[in-house]
Amino acid sequence: MIRVLAAFAFLIAALPARAVDIKEVTSPGGIDAWLVEEHSIPFAALEIRFQGGTSLDAPGKRGAVNLMTALIEEGAGDMDAQAFAKARDALAASFEFDVWDDSMVVSAKFLTENRDEAVSLLKTALTEPRFDADAIERVRAQVLSIIQSGAKDPNHIAGETFSRLAYGEHPYGTDRNGTIESVTALTREDIVAAHRDVLARDRLFVSAVGDITAEELGALLDRLLGELPETGAPMPERADFALSPGVTVVDFDNPQSVVLFGHEGIKRDDPDFFAAYVMNHILGGGGFASRLMEEVREKRGLTYGISTFLVPMDLAEVYQGAFASSNDRVAEAIEVVRAEWQRMATEGVTEAELEAAKTYLTGSYPLRFDGNGPIANILVGMQMEGLPIDYVNTRNAQVEAVTLDDVKRVAARVMKPEALQFVVVGRPEGLKPAN
Repeated sequence: MIRVLAAFAFLIAALPARAVDIKEVTSPGGIDAWLVEEHSIPFAALEIRFQGGTSLDAPGKRGAVNLMTALIEEGAGDMDAQAFAKARDALAASFEFDVWDDSMVVSAKFLTENRDEAVSLLKTALTEPRFDADAIERVRAQVLSIIQSGAKDPNHIAGETFSRLAYGEHPYGTDRNGTIESVTALTREDIVAAHRDVLARDRLFVSAVGDITAEELGALLDRLLGELPETGAPMPERADFALSPGVTVVDFDNPQSVVLFGHEGIKRDDPDFFAAYVMNHILGGGGFASRLMEEVREKRGLTYGISTFLVPMDLAEVYQGAFASSNDRVAEAIEVVRAEWQRMATEGVTEAELEAAKTYLTGSYPLRFDGNGPIANILVGMQMEGLPIDYVNTRNAQVEAVTLDDVKRVAARVMKPEALQFVVVGRPEGLKPAN
């Protein structure tokens, strides 16, 4: 079986994106999903996302959704945590539960011969979690340990500080894990309420890939998800982006400083998104081929690595970058970043840079489709972003359509060197806070 799975993964990776035939499926009970049928091996992947994620934490209950998600497979129905794990393993099934700012994620993989039993077990986890007292305390202790470790991690401190400055009191502005105080105070009733708020059909996105037909998937969806509450908690308001320009220094005893920088970004459905995406690849998203790697690392040796990324979330957008540099050179590195931000804003890119970026971005795209699970994940992401079902067939054409003039125009619009905020965690020399 392992050899067959590996062979299938290789086959899918070799296929162009246009070979992915996506079908829209609506169950008899009205649950929508996207499906890619692949019957060469008796195995399927199911990806489920509930929109809202940790942003749905109730006021004063930060960390409740995260703790609830971690507890889902810690016992369900008449099974405690060990019994549930034993039942899952006996079916050779895989269930993963995770949560992010904008979504709670359920990933399942199962063999065709065990599909019914695996789906029944997953349904029990989703609809009848036990939230036993001993499990709550065990997982709570794990979360508290993560929070305590984060307080000593300069990368985590930089992220928390940047988010707080950018989003303030909005859920995006605080750690999704919660604080020591908030997590310690959470009760079982808070966890049950978080489960009710998040796992509802009005924020549901589903995809399936593998050995399953549309008719079989429809029946599976109703059986698995049909008993969930129709509606959950109201979605939060959009975040007011409050990040001001300047430098924020967080004292941290370390020989190097961690730097997180950025300003407001661009929405995923913006008509200029693809031009901005290509532009970012050239600036800082293209690894060793990017301008910032060339200027900050290769020419000056100021860092081992630097990258930038567009982050269009559901309720806010940010354009971010990150690097680390020795305390005596971080001020110089920041000035180089400012200069490159300005150069992109005023000059755009060259024809050679544009063509190289297009070649990479279009050539690497099919490699994302390297198995049932990754494809299911891509399909759910497309749905949540409001992309059309034929996006996998048109995406590369949209990249190819980006022109030099498009990049120059969008760079002038999106790049805001005067708005950059640099959060520096360390003991940088010659760098004073300026906000």
